[in-house]
Amino acid sequence: MIIPLVLAGGSGTRLWPLSRELLPKQLLNLTDDHTMLQNTILRLDGLDSISAPLVICNQDHRFMVAEQLRAIGIKPLSIILEPVGRNTAPAIAVGAIKALELFSDPVLLVLPADHVINSVEAFHAAAELGFRYAELLNLITFGIVPDGPETGYGYIKKGRDLNSETGADGKNRASIIERFVEKPDHDTAVGYVESKEYFWNSGMFMFKASQILKELEIHEPDMVRLCRESVSRGEEDLDFFRLESSSFEKSRSESIDYAVMEKTDKGVIIPLNAGWNDLGSWDALWQTGQKDENHNVVRGDVLLSDVKNSYLYAQSRLIAAVGLEDHVVVETKDAVFVAPRDQVQNVKKLVAQLKKGGRGEALFHSKVFRPWGSYETIDIETRFQVKRITVKPGAKLSLQRHFHRAEHWTVVSGTAVVTRGDEEIMLTENESTYIPLGTLHRIVNPGKIPLELIEVQSGSYLGEDDIVRFDDVYGRQK
Repeated sequence: MIIPLVLAGGSGTRLWPLSRELLPKQLLNLTDDHTMLQNTILRLDGLDSISAPLVICNQDHRFMVAEQLRAIGIKPLSIILEPVGRNTAPAIAVGAIKALELFSDPVLLVLPADHVINSVEAFHAAAELGFRYAELLNLITFGIVPDGPETGYGYIKKGRDLNSETGADGKNRASIIERFVEKPDHDTAVGYVESKEYFWNSGMFMFKASQILKELEIHEPDMVRLCRESVSRGEEDLDFFRLESSSFEKSRSESIDYAVMEKTDKGVIIPLNAGWNDLGSWDALWQTGQKDENHNVVRGDVLLSDVKNSYLYAQSRLIAAVGLEDHVVVETKDAVFVAPRDQVQNVKKLVAQLKKGGRGEALFHSKVFRPWGSYETIDIETRFQVKRITVKPGAKLSLQRHFHRAEHWTVVSGTAVVTRGDEEIMLTENESTYIPLGTLHRIVNPGKIPLELIEVQSGSYLGEDDIVRFDDVYGRQK
């Protein structure tokens, strides 16, 4: 049995302004109509002995992850919620512990949720070979066959080939891992590629659940102890498993590479030549995208004149560009990012400045997703804010009140059942109601189509933390 362990945490700041802390790149559709998370799971279809996935994500993303899985017809074994990010080693430890509760020592196929793999056939072949070696208690990593001297990746040097030991046909050549090396300079990377003995470190792994825990207990015993405590004290919460926070937060933050793979004598590398990319920058999206006759990658409403070798993404309005070359231009409803392609990694500095200044653009978009639907800020000033609210059929907001703002709701389409103090009223298209400051209230969509309404807030403070919840079907406390 193979259990996919999908690592869907992370904030994806290198793809700001599209990827943000509350809507990171793994939850975006960057390459086609599916999100990165959805594609990660869909490409598993057809693998032998594959089970439903275990998914690990940040607790703030839980409802979006659940909805994206539901949209592609996937019911996961569990969605495990991390209270804080602690890198890949604790996440894998938790996944292995949960997997052993469900099955008798399955093989874990560890997959980051934000990779592009163009050849599903080559990926399946490598995974099937990896399963054979994992069953022999090896720890497998998939090394990407480099197509150039990339300095942005770590490398793995292969040692002695192992195919003859298991009768493999040599199409994918498994080898002992000789050593891991850090990101090289350009000249060193050229030598690595020319030697054909070095591969990019993909961050994808395969091993038996018991074996990776055994190795972690050798090299990181405190981490395993704390992860076991966090799982044992965790609790089911709707469709999720919520890790106990105090134990998990005490765990050392470390990657599985440093924690185990660079120290173990059981490491095996399997080459993967499948059109892989981790989409770690806007330049990577240019490299992997479909280009026009001037080598531009364009998405959205874009008008160009004398523009070459550039990436342009328009989310909500027209981008018009003249005379650009080797540039990235990304437009969202509340931000525009412009940079030369060879400097896009510095976007992290901008995100750090936004956070330091307390700017919301680092965390969320103007459209914010909630388990019941979404809201989008249309206009905001000192004492008023206008939002467009969408409530999914059958969904309901929490029963709540505010201490600093009043609200006026106007239904644009659909039907709303509104709790307002001791009353319950029904509103349909072009009808409205007023919620005075401090009044207990709730919206329910009883219909079969989305409920669309306009909310006008007025008051001395309009922050999202001015909410006191009295009842919430989604288990939220704030």
